[in-house]
Amino acid sequence: MGVVSHEAINQFKVLMDQVDEPLKRTFQNVHRGYKVETLERFLKARDGVVARAHKMLVDSLHWRLQNGIDDILSKPIAPASFYRGVRDSQLIGVSGYTREGLPVFAIGVGLSTYDKASVHYYVQSHIQINEYRDRVILPAATKKYGRYIGKCVKVLDMSGLKLSALNQIKLLTAISTIDDLNYPEKTVTYYIVNVPYIFSACWKVVKPLLQERTKLKVHVLQGCGRDELLKIMDYSSLPHFCRGSSRRSDDTTVDCFSFDHPFHQELYRYIKKQSGTREPTKPLKQGSVHVEVPLADPKKAELCRTLESEWKKFQSQDGLTSRVHDIKISD
Repeated sequence: MGVVSHEAINQFKVLMDQVDEPLKRTFQNVHRGYKVETLERFLKARDGVVARAHKMLVDSLHWRLQNGIDDILSKPIAPASFYRGVRDSQLIGVSGYTREGLPVFAIGVGLSTYDKASVHYYVQSHIQINEYRDRVILPAATKKYGRYIGKCVKVLDMSGLKLSALNQIKLLTAISTIDDLNYPEKTVTYYIVNVPYIFSACWKVVKPLLQERTKLKVHVLQGCGRDELLKIMDYSSLPHFCRGSSRRSDDTTVDCFSFDHPFHQELYRYIKKQSGTREPTKPLKQGSVHVEVPLADPKKAELCRTLESEWKKFQSQDGLTSRVHDIKISD
């Protein structure tokens, strides 16, 4: 979906003016003064069809109300030692900005283990990063660059990708479904780097199942992707896993996945300040936020089944020792 028509936006505006007051209030937290740009995102996600976009947005606003998303940045994952474990096993961070001012989110797909906390904590952490991006990072970038910046780029590191990652498909599908239905069109481009053979084999099968809009956003780069990424960002904004073996002598950058990285330190301080609570000494009982995960659409379910099937074929062909029936994927 390319440019959204003014007529469609105006029709969408009229429909949103008619929603109940609670939905209007949470919608203000979503658009943060950029209503047209937000309506454009939902229209693009539904191929410009106003009725479908309206339903998608209203469903999203209900989801926000039912799960307390407006207040999620006042609910810390504590104590800090426990949160560090979440960060060490759910690898995501911000390494810098492109020359156009878009935040660069780095994601360690291959080395994320999701084994230090319950699923609810990982979902909570993901939503908190989304909300912090939309409420703090993007508004700051908009102010700095003097123009509206409402999207980011993502660099996905496939280093260490193994068949055991199949165990996380249910969690990863839940997270991506939350993004698809509630934070649509927030990413301009997905750059995939450090790709092992297993990914390349599966990508050939999965790619035809993706929507054309999504396929155009995905760029699989050679090696660590350094040369290509330097065309859109400075060296200082490259994720650490894209710098290769020939790092500059003055390169002292902290791993952007680390809890010690400035991004995560600022995020954690922000949430603690919003909560107004003292740092606990042990994980809070029932401390995670239980967010209802929307149902994935049938196409996404088909994609996951195809991915599982291809990885099993790869395992069988290469004579790997791990037993396929030990890998359980819940529907």
